[in-house]
Amino acid sequence: MTSSTLQIALASGFMASLGVLLAGILAIANRRLYVFEDPRIDEIEDMLPRANCGACGEAGCRSFAEALVQRRIDPARCTPNAEEMNQKIADFLGVEMGDQERNIARLACAGGSHVAATRARYQGLKSCRAAAIVAGGGKGCSWGCLGLGDCEAVCDFDAIHLNRHGLPIVDVDKCTGCNDCVDICPKNLFSLQPESHRLWVNCLNQDPQDEAMAHCQVVCTACGRCAIDAPEGLIRMEQNLAVIDYTKNALASPVAIQRCPTGAIVWLEGAEPRKGSGARKVTRKEPLPRMEPLPRV
Repeated sequence: MTSSTLQIALASGFMASLGVLLAGILAIANRRLYVFEDPRIDEIEDMLPRANCGACGEAGCRSFAEALVQRRIDPARCTPNAEEMNQKIADFLGVEMGDQERNIARLACAGGSHVAATRARYQGLKSCRAAAIVAGGGKGCSWGCLGLGDCEAVCDFDAIHLNRHGLPIVDVDKCTGCNDCVDICPKNLFSLQPESHRLWVNCLNQDPQDEAMAHCQVVCTACGRCAIDAPEGLIRMEQNLAVIDYTKNALASPVAIQRCPTGAIVWLEGAEPRKGSGARKVTRKEPLPRMEPLPRV
């Protein structure tokens, strides 16, 4: 055997031995480091909507399935899932389904372009966040919705659409309570509310009455009539705005909305917010003209 042939044989033998050694190490490591995963996790994940919306408080449907198997959470916590499917999960695991009220995104503004004036025309990136940086976005009410649709764009569930007046409308049947619209709104107008919160103040304006009314026809004027008509302690006036104490939500009824002169406080039932009989009727369909010819921003 020549020296070169011997060298090749030794090298081949060394590589083969090294391969066997490494394979043995990997086999031992796999046995020592193996983590058992309950096969029920896969089965439960198949029963979930796989929306990964985060409404349950977990990172996604896989994490939710793991939490269910570990019995850290109830199946009912998945509010986007059908009730019968959550019951199927509960039966599969041999646990109670639990009781979880849906959270729905609510917008605290009714100031569409036909009732809320603008003081300047914004030209730039079609984004509420971008517009808010430039002189507040040009809307007369500095608290109001800018109507450029960041919330619509960020919603992965097609639950938010702008109406003809540039106001976001939430489809409560599609809303999963994922919180994305809450995070994206630069005016902090969205919040997640339990479905049972029917009494709602459709405004966040805290300006004095005369100034507020100059900018928007459906603004809360802090007249206090709702607080007077509601059960004691349910509604209070705070910084020129009606504020509802939802710890007393069981006392809420449409009685509190009846004398609101602008319709800023509403009763949420059905597709459209219900205004009181004392609210002035809004008949205008076209956008209001700009308040004054300010320079473009």
